[in-house]
Amino acid sequence: MMKQNDKPREEDRPVSVQFSDGMLRVQLQDGREIATPLEWYPVLMQAAPEQQANVELSLSGIYWPDLDEDLSIAGMLRGVRPPQRKLKANESI
Repeated sequence: MMKQNDKPREEDRPVSVQFSDGMLRVQLQDGREIATPLEWYPVLMQAAPEQQANVELSLSGIYWPDLDEDLSIAGMLRGVRPPQRKLKANESI
């Protein structure tokens, strides 16, 4: 498991993201899967399937450019529920 100061490791790199059964499932380079409740991520939960599918994977995280939403793999591995983001007045999902 990564500590907050650890550098991202290649084996922790996300290789795929799925939404199923109310869960966000992330497959890592080494075959592990992280699954967290989709309700932890209201922006993702309310997003259209097309917005959920438009995802960018990096060594240390996941980014949905249509939603300006990003998640860190380190946080997911620690089981940390992210702070709830409030939508701006002019922002819609």
